[in-house]
Amino acid sequence: MTILIRGGTVITADQTVRADVLCEDGKIAAIGPDLEAPAGAEIVDAGGQYVMPGGIDPHTHMQLPFMGTVASEDFYTGTAAAMAGGTTSIIDFVIPDPQQNIMEAYRTWRGWAEKSAADYGFHVAITWWDDSVHADMGTLVREEGVNSFKHFMAYKGAIMADDEILYNSFSRALELGAMPTVHAENGELVFQLQKKLLEEGITGPEGHPLSRPPAAEGEAANRALRLAEVIGVPLYIVHVSAADALEEIRRARDAGQRAYGEALAGHLTIDDSVYRDKDFTRAAAHVMSPPFRAKEHQAALWKGLQSGDLHTTATDHCCFCADQKAMGKDNFAQIPNGCAGVEDRMAVLWTHGVNTGRLTPNEFVAITSANAARIFNIYPQKGSVSVGADADLVVWDPAASKTISVKTHHQNVDFNVFEGMNVTGLASHTISRGVLTWKDGDLRATRGAGRYVKRPAYPASFAALAKQAALHKPAPVKRD
Repeated sequence: MTILIRGGTVITADQTVRADVLCEDGKIAAIGPDLEAPAGAEIVDAGGQYVMPGGIDPHTHMQLPFMGTVASEDFYTGTAAAMAGGTTSIIDFVIPDPQQNIMEAYRTWRGWAEKSAADYGFHVAITWWDDSVHADMGTLVREEGVNSFKHFMAYKGAIMADDEILYNSFSRALELGAMPTVHAENGELVFQLQKKLLEEGITGPEGHPLSRPPAAEGEAANRALRLAEVIGVPLYIVHVSAADALEEIRRARDAGQRAYGEALAGHLTIDDSVYRDKDFTRAAAHVMSPPFRAKEHQAALWKGLQSGDLHTTATDHCCFCADQKAMGKDNFAQIPNGCAGVEDRMAVLWTHGVNTGRLTPNEFVAITSANAARIFNIYPQKGSVSVGADADLVVWDPAASKTISVKTHHQNVDFNVFEGMNVTGLASHTISRGVLTWKDGDLRATRGAGRYVKRPAYPASFAALAKQAALHKPAPVKRD
């Protein structure tokens, strides 16, 4: 398919320019003023609109088996909904059970993802440790194009990684040129607070944020960053929700450490009052970890994006319907953790970021696509509007508006945490590998059209870090 996007303003993380964009054979073939349309090309009129890289959501959980159930969104429905909102790529998570062979888990997730409508990659979680995990991490990096590994510092008794696992995995990641990532919450503290609250008779969703205070996130972020500092490896912290964790990232970066932070659209716009809703279904629908925080944390997160201490935005898209959330009717600790958002992230961030003056359009592109592509080493194939890049593009109408609602969204879940939010700035067209998948409200996503994207390791920068760390090691002291 050949598509000519005509008359728009191209916005990247680096520049803004009036230009047409020609897409051929899944790639961007030309960019410039007044391009001639090849015979048979489909013309997209982008007059008065912006042409930007398709969004990259670096944190989703499609079809995730979790807390005794399975997320309602699979790789097809989730990526199709993403395209309706202007997102063209996701990075999901392989999460092995403790003691499960990680290559076996990886192959399972790859099989599930074959139905994806959009391009995808995987972070692989390290939930246990032995020599086989050490070896399989090497296979994943060198042969499968996985360059990031996830560590849950929460969920005691299930998938929590203790400090021994963190040390071993971070060290192996440095050897391989891979990026460690962490879910930063002190799992032991959360576990003890959950027990205490339940013993005190607090069983509803209001107990969820009480059991996961900002300090639990700040402590875990500090611990992970300090481990990474000693080992000499960069670190990416997912879904930063609290000023406490942001401050640890800022401290580390000010000291010269390579530390990266991710913010969720929900944490930027929703506060913890949702857990005090008298309707259990509505309150439970917002249960995710880390939880939504008090408003002052939202203000801090926006400043983190503005200052460059937070680098990417995501959704942690993990859908559970009302009947699944009801598993925790009498015990908030058993409510499956997760909320939707992959369809709404771009519009929510444009509305509350660009339209309020918090972000420039170029910064919007950086935090919704370009930075994720750079951090996870797929730039400029993804996250750019450049000749030779994948033709993953969104034509963005800054004047279009709607009210977000479960009645009209495309996500396979019966609740929307952004319900009733008015947003201005929407995708009019989404193009995935040169194919129109969303056009003026018509979703054209194709089951199985997405491709797995290999992400190379970072040999040059990591080798430099390893060498630098070696230079700081003192020579052994010779004693008589």
